[in-house]
Amino acid sequence: MESFWRLVGWRPSFLVVVMTMFMGLMPSFPVEARVYTDQSERRVSVPDNPQRLVALAPSITEIIFALGQEARLQGVTQFSDYPAAARSLPKIGSYIHLDLERIMALRPDLCIGIKDGNPKYAVDRLTELGIPVYVVDPRNLAGLMQSIREIGELLGASDQAQRLVADMQRRLDQIKALVTKHPDRPKVFLQIGISPIVSAGSNTFLDELISRAGGQNLAAGAEAYPRFSKEQVLALQPEIIIITSMTRGGAFEQIKAEWSQWPHLPAAQNQRIFVVDSDIFDRPSPRMIKALEVLFGLIHPELRSQLP
Repeated sequence: MESFWRLVGWRPSFLVVVMTMFMGLMPSFPVEARVYTDQSERRVSVPDNPQRLVALAPSITEIIFALGQEARLQGVTQFSDYPAAARSLPKIGSYIHLDLERIMALRPDLCIGIKDGNPKYAVDRLTELGIPVYVVDPRNLAGLMQSIREIGELLGASDQAQRLVADMQRRLDQIKALVTKHPDRPKVFLQIGISPIVSAGSNTFLDELISRAGGQNLAAGAEAYPRFSKEQVLALQPEIIIITSMTRGGAFEQIKAEWSQWPHLPAAQNQRIFVVDSDIFDRPSPRMIKALEVLFGLIHPELRSQLP
């Protein structure tokens, strides 16, 4: 597909052929539509009450399910595996390498994408071919909740979105109240890559989660996703090491075992090296509140029982 769209990019006449081929497959949009400005500052004409949705990232799939609008989903990206029902939906490539032909064949009346992941050229091509694409760009938990509200409005599900956001805010407030009462801030190193070792710096979701959970992020700094050598991590003397990676299988436990071999490492001394489910940490979806609760329990186990 990459070579296909490179060909389209270099030969405008071929784009016309492609548009003609798929014109008969395009949905007939209702006259009623509203123009929205999405989070990438694009003006998007969205039909009222769109019924044929394509989610261009796993996080968008999760949001649509959380709003109870999954019956409208016609296609999702690879690795859209939560909830379980999403696994059986037609796949349209990965969120980085979208298969535009498959998307067109599904005749969507709205695609919802994410700025940090979906290639701009793919969003532009879909728009040129007459498919509305609304892009969200959540950069923190407040931005995630705003994205949920906006998607809810697009789908005529504002009430569901407000209830979902209210529940997320309630859980945030519960943790905030507990953290505020306990000034202890253990030093946390969160490892999101195995080779090389990568962590999350300032102005990232993971940095915010660590801070809200009552920890001190040892990777905080100007760089969003800094790399570390093993020696650098050891020098930081983390009290807690949390490992999350897209790598599956025994690699998780192997990395945990390697860190545990260092006797002068506080995290090893106190047996506070943990492996966590990467999906709830990696995706800007409603499950990020669950990720916060997991982090809070690992950083402040003495307070875990006080969560409802």
